Amino acid sequence: MALNLDGTKPIYIQISEWMENEILDGNFESDQKIYSQYQLAEIFNINPATAAKGLNILAEEQILYKKRGLGMFVANNAKDMILSKRKNQTLKRLVQEIVMEAQRLNVSKQELIEMINTINLGEERE
Repeated sequence: MALNLDGTKPIYIQISEWMENEILDGNFESDQKIYSQYQLAEIFNINPATAAKGLNILAEEQILYKKRGLGMFVANNAKDMILSKRKNQTLKRLVQEIVMEAQRLNVSKQELIEMINTINLGEERE
């Protein structure tokens, strides 16, 4: 993954989201040690303090936990917490944006549901 250094999303947020994706994809399991801030800094060519800030977000959310002198590890229920957070925050926000846009375009609730069902089935109809 490449970070978007010119985008509006802060790099430390991108680091935390990347780490979440790694956990969701099964690249890091419960109680497994994750990359250190210095390893992340080297991987992404960023300042170690920026990497630490991204990791600390996940530690504050208890997705990661610290073992003094050993580093950070994935919490037992990290995957469930990430899924819940993304459903309740990210997905909800995106759905709200879609509904608002549908209202602006005078798309009915039924039309919107049909569009979702069509995409869900992997067939796009226009």
